[in-house]
Amino acid sequence: MRVGQQILVVEDDEMIRNLIQIYLEKHHYEVITAADGEEGREAYLAHYPCLVLLDLMLPKLSGEKLCEWIQEQDNNETSIIMLTAKTSSEQKVAGLRLGADDYITKPFSPEELVARVEAVLRRGGRFCQRIAHSGLVIMPRRGEVYLYEQPLKMTTYEFHLLYHFMSHPNIVFSREQLVAQIHPDDEADILERTIDAHIKKLREKIEETPAKPARIQTVRGMGYRFVP
Repeated sequence: MRVGQQILVVEDDEMIRNLIQIYLEKHHYEVITAADGEEGREAYLAHYPCLVLLDLMLPKLSGEKLCEWIQEQDNNETSIIMLTAKTSSEQKVAGLRLGADDYITKPFSPEELVARVEAVLRRGGRFCQRIAHSGLVIMPRRGEVYLYEQPLKMTTYEFHLLYHFMSHPNIVFSREQLVAQIHPDDEADILERTIDAHIKKLREKIEETPAKPARIQTVRGMGYRFVP
């Protein structure tokens, strides 16, 4: 999996949507899918993908409207490739003027689509490194964390701890392993006791109910894990 480069596919044709997902996952991308424009908007807010593959003829909310909405979002680093059966040059120009980075007409070969995705991410994806789970977004290169679009203030230790957790969802880490991530040059036996304090402060910032954490869970006798 290419950490930090999620792709959202918004396509109402189930067969095309599934085909795109299969080919992108074969190339180790993390793929989120949506079947209409409103679902695509919700998926964007939950995952903040680096790239959106966007069909223009969508139910509920058109691809053009969704593209405009994405362009208006704060901290937007998302590239957009439009997918459409419209073939006239005027229509392509109109799509690009909306803010799309590329334009692919249907039918297309999966190999061409993957090549276009890789090209767009080479141009813009190097600036878009983020991990998002259910409205919690961390941007490692910018040192920023957002919860439902609201910025969170983090200490250096909290930031590195959260990044490590979000990069390895559902994996249990012992206190010793976590110390190695945030205090690599210090004495682990002394600092293991500080991990609980860091976790407590982190939970206060990212959990809806810190006393009953849903994201950073305690695994009794073993350590902690991040559950997306």
